[in-house]
Amino acid sequence: MSYREARLGALGHYDSERAVSSPPASASVRATFLSREGIVAGLIGASTIAFWFLALDVVRGRPLYTPTLLGTALLRGPAAAASAENLQISFPMVLFFTLVHGLVFMAIGLAAQRLLQLAEKNANYGFGVILLSVIFLSGFLFVSLIFAAEILHALSWPAVLAGNLIALGAMSAYLRRHHPTFKMLP
Repeated sequence: MSYREARLGALGHYDSERAVSSPPASASVRATFLSREGIVAGLIGASTIAFWFLALDVVRGRPLYTPTLLGTALLRGPAAAASAENLQISFPMVLFFTLVHGLVFMAIGLAAQRLLQLAEKNANYGFGVILLSVIFLSGFLFVSLIFAAEILHALSWPAVLAGNLIALGAMSAYLRRHHPTFKMLP
């Protein structure tokens, strides 16, 4: 059944119930694909930054320190993570932070996928995608410096910035492959 047929009843009149209850098959398949695409992009970003900090933690001799520190700060507040040097690795905190981190990045991936979808329709949105990425990264760092300076200091802000840039690059590479018609106009 075509989209037009779904909107028009047997007598050629608009049938709102039929149009709402049976969207065109290609649109529902596309919506499912785009949702999956955004979630996968988010998971790529989350896993990229997780592996980055795992590698840094292993080099520093404290594997899983970063997710333990961030999980403790999220669950118990920044004051609980104030003595970062004495913090013991906690697998429940690692799992808690990994879950929160994954969900946040999935939301970011879905937002990025939606913005790219808009930019494919109108190239003027393309610059907005880049601008939003820059604002998001710098905003994250500034908010972290203001509200969680001790934690950002414990992790070293250059490492946080580098991890976020690597995750952005990985997500961009994945999304670029799925949006070959993306164009950017200033």
